[in-house]
Amino acid sequence: MPRSTAGESRATRYNAVVSELPYLTRDVPAVHGAYKSRPEDFVVDELGAYAACGEGTHVFACVEKRGITTTEAARRFARALGVAPRDVGYAGLKDAQGVTRQTFSVEHVEPERVAELGDDAWRVLSVARHKNKLKLGHLHGNRFRIRLRDVERARIGDVERVLALLAARGVPNYFGEQRFGARGDGWEIGKALLSGDAERAVQLIAGDPRSADRGAVKKARELFARGEYEASARAWPGSFRDPIRLAHAMAKKKGDARRALFAVDRRMQQFFVSAWQSWLFNAVLARRLDTFDRVLAGDLAWKHPGGAVFRVVDASAEAPRAERFEISPTGPLFGPRMTEPTDEPARIEEEALAEAGVARELFDRKGPLQPAGGRRPLRFRLTELVTRVDRDDSGDFVELAFALDSGAYATAVLRELLKDEARRGEN
Repeated sequence: MPRSTAGESRATRYNAVVSELPYLTRDVPAVHGAYKSRPEDFVVDELGAYAACGEGTHVFACVEKRGITTTEAARRFARALGVAPRDVGYAGLKDAQGVTRQTFSVEHVEPERVAELGDDAWRVLSVARHKNKLKLGHLHGNRFRIRLRDVERARIGDVERVLALLAARGVPNYFGEQRFGARGDGWEIGKALLSGDAERAVQLIAGDPRSADRGAVKKARELFARGEYEASARAWPGSFRDPIRLAHAMAKKKGDARRALFAVDRRMQQFFVSAWQSWLFNAVLARRLDTFDRVLAGDLAWKHPGGAVFRVVDASAEAPRAERFEISPTGPLFGPRMTEPTDEPARIEEEALAEAGVARELFDRKGPLQPAGGRRPLRFRLTELVTRVDRDDSGDFVELAFALDSGAYATAVLRELLKDEARRGEN
């Protein structure tokens, strides 16, 4: 039988918290503007951790792409060279929308051959030799140039006001909505998986129809919720591989949710658990937002850059370092490797767990889905900030140029400007 409507109302309440997290700049009304009206309105330049040294068996290629993801560009890059996709290295993932420039690496290929590659979606801008393969994380950050269109001239001052505040205090380091899946319920699935509630998990993955579901997806979820598993498997669009496999498994295992869960990709299950960690981090950050740029006694402080973490004993002594953005307070990514804060920070994190109805010990249970845990800064830096108002053949625009450290998202900046409207764009 399908879950009760009470289940949907509970999920709706939690998802509202995710989508309506408090803004640091909540005293400034939403600026109405459009971004990504065309690819050139969202330009990203990768800032590598190091430059190619000019010698070695690897070739570093600066690639410009538009309209495709990093993984798709790397696949085309590999195919053009006749190598396996795993042989192509890159430091970070970039969204399909917009124009992005990043570095790929490949070994035992002549630079001249690499320099000639490309198609209508990507091209090689430059090549150089280096001694090692480029790997995920070999990245200092990214530089952005974003054009907002249809912004009222009277609001330009508000744009500058918001950006100045973010540059001074930092940008709230919320996990964005993309972290929680298309329905926003990835965290719910992760909570169910980590709690051992297999029935709830399988219903959320392939059943549990909600008002936001549409078309074939809604039909497939309704069939699954009624226990018509094979019919559900046939109804799902082909791209929904995990729900299809899960529906077949539930039919084969006669509705045994625990056994059927083995059909769901383990990495996807781990992603759901990570979404649950992320939801709790957001809940803690929301509680600390008004003072998220100040460290408290008992905090685990994050050192910028580098990310080393230390315990704050004397908050007043560390306050000047926080004001200079040398350190920031952190929030929890619950797991056995996470260092626990003390005093007021510990109380805030315990409150977030209590409100979510979960015990801290849940994250320490050994098993294949146990998350490692760690700390994450509550804010990130906005640097190299420049704004300008101009016009091109598409009309007037406000251009925002800034740099962010690796792991920080430009959409967190846009969220503070556009408020609720930021959900319409890329995450």
